[in-house]
Amino acid sequence: MGIDFLPDKPIYQQLIDRITGDIIRGTLKPGEKLLSVREYAMEAGVNANTMQRVYKELEQMEITETKRGQGSFVTEDEVKIARLRDDMKEQLVTSFIQSVEALGFTTFEIVEHLQERGGKND
Repeated sequence: MGIDFLPDKPIYQQLIDRITGDIIRGTLKPGEKLLSVREYAMEAGVNANTMQRVYKELEQMEITETKRGQGSFVTEDEVKIARLRDDMKEQLVTSFIQSVEALGFTTFEIVEHLQERGGKND
């Protein structure tokens, strides 16, 4: 199987983004058990060491918790999940604004355009 990875971003970071995205979307629920390192590595088509690094990073971010002998679980702390959601939103907006400003657009122009589009996708 495997995942198609982007060439310009480290694979482990893409996997972290994928798992945190699943948590934010609610695909992975608070307290839910993650696949084992080996299972996820096989599913993603990556080395188990890469997946181990991903799980370690997620635990350092306090997004997951490892329970000895049981595996890794999504944190049950709703505040941490909400903070993760806000942090990711801020990163996306900042990156977007930097990109459009680099092309010569003003923040006002972009906001105006987004407001015009607002009702088109609802």
